[in-house]
Amino acid sequence: MEADLQTLAQKVVERCGALARLSEEEGRLTRTFLCPAMREAHRMLAGWMEALGMEVRIDAVGNLIGRYPGQKPDAPLFLLGSHVDTVRDAGPYDGVLGVVLALALVEALGGERLPWALEVIAFSEEEGVRFGVPFLGSKAAAGRFEAGLLERKDAQGLSLAEAIRAFGLDPGQIPQAAYQPHRVRGYLEFHIEQGPVLESLGYPLGVVEAIVGQSRLELSFLGQAGHAGTTPMPLRRDALAGAAEWITWVEREARETPGLVATVGRIAALPGVANVIPGEVRLSLDVRHADDQVRAHAVAHLVGRAQQVALRRGLELAYQTLHEQPAVPCDPQLREALAQAVEAQGYPPYRMVSGAGHDAMVMASLCPVAMLFLRSPRGLSHHPEESVWPQDVAAALRVGLHFLRRLGGEYA
Repeated sequence: MEADLQTLAQKVVERCGALARLSEEEGRLTRTFLCPAMREAHRMLAGWMEALGMEVRIDAVGNLIGRYPGQKPDAPLFLLGSHVDTVRDAGPYDGVLGVVLALALVEALGGERLPWALEVIAFSEEEGVRFGVPFLGSKAAAGRFEAGLLERKDAQGLSLAEAIRAFGLDPGQIPQAAYQPHRVRGYLEFHIEQGPVLESLGYPLGVVEAIVGQSRLELSFLGQAGHAGTTPMPLRRDALAGAAEWITWVEREARETPGLVATVGRIAALPGVANVIPGEVRLSLDVRHADDQVRAHAVAHLVGRAQQVALRRGLELAYQTLHEQPAVPCDPQLREALAQAVEAQGYPPYRMVSGAGHDAMVMASLCPVAMLFLRSPRGLSHHPEESVWPQDVAAALRVGLHFLRRLGGEYA
């Protein structure tokens, strides 16, 4: 069995590599919501699911789902999964590892049936790259998809509803993608840590106790475009200069508040011409903290700073909140079962908080959730050199099998 799990772990790594070759950009991995490369990823994953005897379907938001039946036809559900979209210029394991590893667990069961059916979900969207809003896939599965999201547009002006139709799906059917809470026993997500903590401790795995809350906003500084050579400095209403000043306040606030992280990750200066003073700047703000009150205070303070900068420089400020996610604790019962499985397999049951957002935080509104982190070599993620060690994948498989079997025996 041990040799089989080592072989299976190597297969997981190879399959993640195969999926990483499916990209919408030449020379680097970028796979956003319902792009053509997503269709190819679906074909590959569906083939692996069908080879395991799983029933395969795609819901109206593009989540690919494989069902492994339980002991009885009407068995309740236990969900496993993660996302298969990526950031731009991504690594091969963020999200995808959780899907492929879950399929490896089904393979390791070797036909063994549990008191509940397993469904492996490959969420179509988690990163928020194409439409600026994250967790589209898990929001639909959890019954939290807001109809207004369908009007959002991507950089090419295509609406979310149009993108779904172009993929051959019906946005009107999204409400039917939601699971019935009384049918779902829980959700488990495997994910790379995306940070250096586990590697620094020499631990292969970490049990997630909670996921930090996060806020995402879009802001625009509006000034006046003008000729770069003929407009005197005192008479300028330079939107980019105002945005730059405010960005330094974002960094200062985060550095001075313990546990807070704040990021301006996207910025667009318009009209974007070298000899024209920028008249408008659009930018993003991402704020995270384990304490929702601290996070909310920081967001309010940073918006207030932006207003002050705009007023002093003769600019206008517009902003909107795109995503507001409270901090989410993992379910105590599932978390303890997972920690005991880690310890039973001979690993330190290290407990940690996730600084990154995950589909599990959305799924927690549907059912009890648990997460298991795998060590990230060099702490790299959202980076082409993101990696994972096969021995850590094998460790996660051992723990996952122990967890599912124990859960089936004690918590059915």
